Amino acid sequence: MTNAYLTRPGNTKRRSKTVRMLGTHGIPGNYGGFETAAENIAKFLVRRGWRVIVYCQAKGTGPVVEDTWEGVERVTIPVDLPGWRGTSRFDWISIRHACQFDDVCLTFGYNTGMYNFWQRLKGIPNIINMDGLEWQRKRWGFAKQAILYINERFAAAYGNMLIADHPDLNIYLQTRASAKKITTITYGADPVSETPSQDILTELGLEQNRYLTLIARPIPENSILEIVRGFSAGKRGVKLVILGKYDGASDPYHQAVLDAASDEVEFVGPIYGERIVPIRYYSLAYVHGHTVGGTNPSLVEALATGNPVIAHNNNYNRWVAQDAAVYFNDESEISDLFATLIENCTLREKLSENALKRFNEEFTWDHVAGQYESVLLKYL
Repeated sequence: MTNAYLTRPGNTKRRSKTVRMLGTHGIPGNYGGFETAAENIAKFLVRRGWRVIVYCQAKGTGPVVEDTWEGVERVTIPVDLPGWRGTSRFDWISIRHACQFDDVCLTFGYNTGMYNFWQRLKGIPNIINMDGLEWQRKRWGFAKQAILYINERFAAAYGNMLIADHPDLNIYLQTRASAKKITTITYGADPVSETPSQDILTELGLEQNRYLTLIARPIPENSILEIVRGFSAGKRGVKLVILGKYDGASDPYHQAVLDAASDEVEFVGPIYGERIVPIRYYSLAYVHGHTVGGTNPSLVEALATGNPVIAHNNNYNRWVAQDAAVYFNDESEISDLFATLIENCTLREKLSENALKRFNEEFTWDHVAGQYESVLLKYL
């Protein structure tokens, strides 16, 4: 139905089951957690009879292009600016385009929250996923932290409903907005429905259950240096495989991590998409050092593959992994946990069982997307 409204008896008006998704780089989700979430939520809603429009960012110049991908409508906007300036311009153009219509908006992130005044001005409902505590990340530097902090405040004020991806983030957002306009919905992941090929293991020279994985941005908030030092403190008999780009020539932190690594640590570079699945699946355990933010997609994906987890000891990780993980506070503790987990097969089996149970309870995409649909329906 192309009409913006469905007419009810009594001459009242009701919005059609249409949602416009903003704030991501677009679909398919080849960029990060938000894009993966947008893709899976969009597909779920299409199956449920929704019309879904996702705004996508492209590099370069030219006209706005509209097409359809797997039942999801896409509005692709080219932007000829680098980095955050390009993202900011893309967000503004997307919002202006979306506000030509009377459809509910679902916005991922608050990086340009000040622009959301436009939906409020037009009377268009806007549900905003408030991401993690991005403005607290030291890697941004003071100026960008200040910009993010201000935009968080604007988004909290302008959003009709705020999505927290973790109960602790929900509590935090109650310092920014009324509790009645905040709800908690986590991230999801895909289950491993069939045994993956081991081709990529052969390509990387890895053996099943003879390595641990670490998948994270190489920044101090993710405890990479502490993990590498703890692992390298002794001879392990297995490898620690680290995904991501480490450029010691341009980043002192990257160089410190490289210098701390023993010969049992392997840096295999950035690997994306489906190629990561077998690396996780055949891993002895997953190591998660994140200290800032809410529900981390990488940790959820580890649970989906049944990985035993070694995680930094904080409320965010403890709520997500619960009894699927053992927890560390510093490099000395993680060194001991490496030794224990590598040697104790019974413990690994129990953690793996708990991981799959926790995933199926909380983090399937149908469960997550179903909660998004429930929120969206309130604004029709």
